[in-house]
Amino acid sequence: MHRPAVTLDRGSPVPLYFQVAQQLEAAIRSGELPPGARLENELELAARCKLSRPTVRQAIQHLVDQGLLVRKRGVGTQVVQPQVKRPIELSSLYDDLASTAQSPATRVLEFTHVPAPDDVAKELGLAPGTEVLYLRRLRLTGGEPLALMTNHLPSGLIDVTPAHLQEHGLYETLRDLGIDLRIAHQTIGARGATAAEARLLDERRGTPLLTMTRTAYDDKGRAVEYGSHVYRAGRYSFSHTLVSR
Repeated sequence: MHRPAVTLDRGSPVPLYFQVAQQLEAAIRSGELPPGARLENELELAARCKLSRPTVRQAIQHLVDQGLLVRKRGVGTQVVQPQVKRPIELSSLYDDLASTAQSPATRVLEFTHVPAPDDVAKELGLAPGTEVLYLRRLRLTGGEPLALMTNHLPSGLIDVTPAHLQEHGLYETLRDLGIDLRIAHQTIGARGATAAEARLLDERRGTPLLTMTRTAYDDKGRAVEYGSHVYRAGRYSFSHTLVSR
């Protein structure tokens, strides 16, 4: 439990709730309150600062609205993990997290061979019903779920185990096997979380999620991967530089 120092100027025209919020925000941005840190509860903070509970609640809500704190049932109020900003380029989420030292972790939820659904077969240039490798993984950073990733690959393209994908990214694995990824078609959107997605991503059902579908091709023009991913919108964003023609 973290209890950062809070000093109030009761003669100041600045509202007391805002003074509390400013000092908690400074503690978060300085690292005194690191991501995942739990704050004392409202009653304790109110007693320590000699403030009313509604004043403290307003200060906490101000920081929740800014995306710096989150309230979790059964846990309390925690400092939010920093948002992941991902450039729109032909890289994997694992690559991007690893390159910024954000400690990616993976849980392999499904690893099996299935007949390709019609839409997947079309994306991979296969006949409907052709057997493909089906992967479903949960990607975490800082111990918090970030993305739920579903991938289909042509059978026989890679020979790996679920244990390998627990420790390595998919694109890293493809590169290590000599597959040269060159181009991809990608679509970004948004929709509400299903009940199953919400449970895995620690969100509420219907919470907006970012979506991304991508078909990646190698240097021979062969479709090697079709991915359909969902991301926690509060923890993740895409960034892109636009250039005029």
